Amino acid sequence: MTSSAPIPESILRRKGSPNTTSVPAEVRRLLDAGLIEAVNLSEWLVVDQSTLAGHVLPDLGLGEAVPDVAAALRQLDKPTTPKRIATVAGVLSRALPSRRSFDQALTALQRHRSDVVRTWGCHLIGLRTVLNLTEKLTLIRPFAADPNMGVRECAWMAVREDIATQLSDAIRLLESFVREADPNLRRFATEATRPRGVWCRHIHALRDDPALGLPLLEPVRSDPARYVQNSVANWLNDASKSQPDWVQQLCRRWERESPTPETVWICRRALRTLRKT
Repeated sequence: MTSSAPIPESILRRKGSPNTTSVPAEVRRLLDAGLIEAVNLSEWLVVDQSTLAGHVLPDLGLGEAVPDVAAALRQLDKPTTPKRIATVAGVLSRALPSRRSFDQALTALQRHRSDVVRTWGCHLIGLRTVLNLTEKLTLIRPFAADPNMGVRECAWMAVREDIATQLSDAIRLLESFVREADPNLRRFATEATRPRGVWCRHIHALRDDPALGLPLLEPVRSDPARYVQNSVANWLNDASKSQPDWVQQLCRRWERESPTPETVWICRRALRTLRKT
């Protein structure tokens, strides 16, 4: 099968393998060629990013970076998938010295059919030190709204450090996100600021004083999307591990002021750790 040949419907409609060892060889080949995107975590984990770079980067005018990508990936001590993604993005960032070349590459990455290639774009934004926080959050929006969950997860992880170090400004800028019609953007704001988070360092200011996050939490306390509800509940569950009284009081107030099924569900899940203890 060549890059111009149609992808069989059986592959396009697949549900994804339950583990990495059972991903079919043909699916792996198409993933590594950048011709399809991963449909679950197992597929995302098996992508050979060095091979993928060799297929994709020449088409984007970045073929000269392929050997550097391969070398950088070989040097990783613990080559987890997130580290591989960040490593590829780091090489690309160094290969794009001008703002024009950066913008052109970012647009191409964001439009690519491969979700892993799009995650390179997320981290390209995060690693770009010349961008201020406003610019980064503006550029990350299409990735935060991506149809693929893996890309959306990488979007908040890519700018998490900037958010943590510029928390006041970040919360102010993210207030517009929690009022977006797109639930993916609303969820981005809460997931990116979780006090403890997943696969990332804690935001100590929010862990110690979660009330700082209220401008982002209040607008979504009765959000209609379960995707957002779950993120808000996880945010509060994080906070309950260091500030249990604050979380309990907030949930009581929310249930009094907003007695909706959505708010009740959020509060019940937010208090799950406290119920266990």
